[in-house]
Amino acid sequence: MQTRAPLITPVLIAGCLIIMVGFAIRASFGVFQIPIAAEFGWARADFSLAIAIQNLAWGIGQPIFGALAERFGDRRAIIAGALFYAVGLVLSSLAVTPGQHQLLEFLVGFGIAGTGFGVILAVVGRAASAENRSIALGITTAAGSAGQVIGAPIASTLLDHFPWQTVFVIFAVAILAILAVLPMMRAPDRASRAELEESMGEVLLKAFRDPSYTFIFLGFFSCGYQLAFITAHFPALVTEMCAAIDPSGMLAGIGINSTARLGAIAISLIGLANIVGSITAGWLGKTYTKKYLLSGIYAARTVVAALFIMLPITPLSVALFSVAMGALWLATVPLTSGLVAHIYGLRYMGTLYGIVFFSHQLGGFLGVWLGGRMYDAYGSYTVVWWIGVAVGAFSALIHLPIRENRPAAVPA
Repeated sequence: MQTRAPLITPVLIAGCLIIMVGFAIRASFGVFQIPIAAEFGWARADFSLAIAIQNLAWGIGQPIFGALAERFGDRRAIIAGALFYAVGLVLSSLAVTPGQHQLLEFLVGFGIAGTGFGVILAVVGRAASAENRSIALGITTAAGSAGQVIGAPIASTLLDHFPWQTVFVIFAVAILAILAVLPMMRAPDRASRAELEESMGEVLLKAFRDPSYTFIFLGFFSCGYQLAFITAHFPALVTEMCAAIDPSGMLAGIGINSTARLGAIAISLIGLANIVGSITAGWLGKTYTKKYLLSGIYAARTVVAALFIMLPITPLSVALFSVAMGALWLATVPLTSGLVAHIYGLRYMGTLYGIVFFSHQLGGFLGVWLGGRMYDAYGSYTVVWWIGVAVGAFSALIHLPIRENRPAAVPA
């Protein structure tokens, strides 16, 4: 009798740990916005541009690291990514001008690419059996959310005891330390014989000629816009727009005694809810049509974001929004990566998903940069928030015409 392939494997465990640490650091950058701007007297747009550049570099680096992993090996690509990440953090701790900080965020962004979803999900996807692939991708995505749960509060706590420069160095040590799990990243490649016989050029040409790949590319834009804007600006938005915390109330009783701390906790709530959301999305992706699940997630995001900005912003609404948006936060990732693997195969999944992820990061660049630029211009995040609502509605629609059958091979 044939035994079922195990879901929990060393590859899955190692991938989850790498993703968790990398995303804990990445998700904490919004906490640094006010301390860094206050120390140097920078405009909000200066720091926002640095984080926007980080997101853009992450997007540029994702298909590059995906291709490097497929050409030279996954572990070598991850080591290179960790080195970029650590060097970028250390050098950023020495930056004293906006230009220096913005330039160095290219290194950090490339580091996130080498240790992030594009490379890790491709390894996990190739190692997992067909019946476990969708849920394995969901679990790995949820590990990123677990990092988000701990990242912002850890950064906030460290900032209570150390200057922001020292916290950056501590984070650099952490991302290098996680390389200790790399020996676990050994797994059989489950790509089919037909996939192994296709060249990267043939697969890329097939994808670029397929309208469905274009729809996936365009649809992922709003995900990056919304997530990057909220990660970078939501703590500051909550700090400045939320009603004051009642010093005698329940929130103060559990240590949330300021709107600044509420903003950091909100990022953690998003990550906590998304642990459930990502795993649920991966599980649903085993049974239901992925394009309809994606369309539903983007539609739900649109409604949640519109309601939040239309209603009074209070500690309760912040908490409710964080939980609701968190359940939808990275739920798109296992479905989008799984959709790419399902349509175009596993052999070059890292490269193909990396290209799609570039759209995600273009959205992230605009979300972060526009957030700072429009805040400096209008003293409010309202306009850029409504842009996020609009692009979310666009993504809900653009996924509907996707065809989930594999296109015909392109002759060499």
